[in-house]
Amino acid sequence: MDKLRGVLDFCIRHQTVLGYSIVSLMTAASEHIFSSVVFQCPCSSGNMLYGSIFLSVPALILFLLGYMVNARTWRLLTNSCPAEKCCSSSSPWGTCFYYCFVLVPVTARALVAPLTWIAVALLGASFYECAASGNSLIQNYFCKDQGQECRKLMVKIPCNEKLWKNISSEFFSLQAQSQLIGWLLIACIITVALISKCVSRCRSPVSYLQLKFWKIYLKKEQELFEIKAKEHAARLAEINTKSFFEAVDPTPFQTPSNEDWQKISFLYSFSSKEQYYSMIHKFVNTNRGNSNSFREGAQNPPVLGFVDEASANESGF
Repeated sequence: MDKLRGVLDFCIRHQTVLGYSIVSLMTAASEHIFSSVVFQCPCSSGNMLYGSIFLSVPALILFLLGYMVNARTWRLLTNSCPAEKCCSSSSPWGTCFYYCFVLVPVTARALVAPLTWIAVALLGASFYECAASGNSLIQNYFCKDQGQECRKLMVKIPCNEKLWKNISSEFFSLQAQSQLIGWLLIACIITVALISKCVSRCRSPVSYLQLKFWKIYLKKEQELFEIKAKEHAARLAEINTKSFFEAVDPTPFQTPSNEDWQKISFLYSFSSKEQYYSMIHKFVNTNRGNSNSFREGAQNPPVLGFVDEASANESGF
C-alpha cells in the first residue's frame, strides 16, 4: 500500500511531464501505424502532394485538438464575446494583444503533439522521402545535367531505394536527409523548451517554495469547490423539485449571482501589492469583488499559468 501511495504521489508531482510523455508516445505510435499500414507512396508525379499531406495534415489536426482539449482556451473564450461587450468602446487592439498574450502558453502546449508527429515522421523518413522525390526543386538539384530519365527515376525511389545509386553517390539519400532534419528539429525543440522554461522561472514573481505551496493550495481549493458545488446544486435541486411537486413557494436559498460567477471566472492576474492565490481567494477578500483592488494586477506571468488551469479541469465540450 505504501508503494502504491508513493507511485501515486510521484504521478501527481510530475503529472505535467507524464502527460506530455503520454501524448508524445501515443503520437509516435499513431505515426508508426500510419506509415506502416496506411501510407503507400504512389511513386508518380503525385508524390509531393501525397507525402506532404501525410506529413502536415495530421500535425495540423493534432494542433487544433491541442487547442480544443486545453481548459485555458475555453476559460478565455467563454462569455468573452456577448452582445454588450461587442458593442462596447474598448480598444480592439488592446483586447487582441491580451488574447494573444494569454494564448502563447496554450499554443506552446498545443504544439507538443504535432511537433512529435513531424519529428517521428522525419526519423521514419517515409513521408519525407515520398514528398521530396516529387519536388521539382530537389529534382533540379540532384538531376542537374542528367535529363528527364533522372527525374523519372527520382519519383520511383520510395518504391525502390536502390535506384538512388543510379542518380547520385555523392549526396545523402532522401532517407538520410529526412533523419538528419528530424534530429535537428528535436534538438531545436528541446533547446527552445529549455530556454523558455529557464526564462519563465527566472522571471517568476514568487520563490520556488511559495510556488510549490501555491500549487498545493489550488489543488485543495478545487477539491473543496467541487464538493461544495455538488452539495449546493443538490440542495437547490431538492428545493425546486419539492416546490414543483408540492405546489408551494420555494424556500429562500442563497446562491451566487451571475455577476459573482463572472468575477471568479476572470483570468487570474498577479499583483505584487496583494497576494491572492486564486480568483476565489481574491473575490472573497475584496468585498466580493466590489473593491477597486479586485481589478488590480498585471497580466499573469507564464510561470503562474497553472492558476487558471487548476480551476478548469475539463475541456469545455
